Amino acid sequence: PPSLEYDLRQRKRSIFIFWFLILFDSIVMPLALYFGLWYGTDLSPNTVFSIVTAALGGISIFEYVLRFWHLWKKGSTCRVIGGRRSYLDWFHWNFSFAWVIIIVELIVGTIPENPPIRLLAMPCASLMFAFGSELIIQDGMRLLKIPSPFRISSMPAGSQLRPGIYWIIEDIIAVDGGGNIEFRERLNTRYEASHYFRQMLHRLTLFWGIGGEVAAAVITALIFSIQKDAAYVVGWTVPFIWAGVWTLCTFWYARRCLKHEAEQW
Repeated sequence: PPSLEYDLRQRKRSIFIFWFLILFDSIVMPLALYFGLWYGTDLSPNTVFSIVTAALGGISIFEYVLRFWHLWKKGSTCRVIGGRRSYLDWFHWNFSFAWVIIIVELIVGTIPENPPIRLLAMPCASLMFAFGSELIIQDGMRLLKIPSPFRISSMPAGSQLRPGIYWIIEDIIAVDGGGNIEFRERLNTRYEASHYFRQMLHRLTLFWGIGGEVAAAVITALIFSIQKDAAYVVGWTVPFIWAGVWTLCTFWYARRCLKHEAEQW
């Protein structure tokens, strides 16, 4: 099959450092601040959660700004195929929407004098609901042959939709992984040429979409049924554990499918 000419194994160190910082920023710091300030100081509940909220997401915000600059700058080498710089890419618009969800929930949750801890534990689960729904809806529209109502990364409005996981792979590797526009072009060539590759992406889209919905439902049920401190821990840890397990399963399945594709080609 047409080669993607991209090897994640060559970027193990940078991937490890990035995710270590993300996990520290999104799990360790908010939990440490919450328990340290809640049980170790005389600060009011509102003040405690205001501090936790203000400290959350520094690495993600930096990554957001960096991605925007890579896509927006003149002469960008990672922009979507045939797109103006104002298009950015589909992942970046999703990134923006994710921050809107997080900010709204955290601001609403920190307004009361006694913040609702369970609501403040919900941002990650809310993102999982949104993420899973988007993947399922996109794949349903694709199967029904409904054309895209607007541009999605390199595919202009009116194009046949592709599995939702396709855009995630394209955008993250092209921008964050240094694959640039050449990777977008090679991925498009591979997708159009290989039935096995298309089938793999379809199955992975359902795996992440349905899995995300089910996991989010379970996490939400736990958040609103167990003790408050435990609910806060569950809300900020279990989504990342789920994502880690799903990622490992994805790598295993993708290697298996790509091996089968190479044998049958």
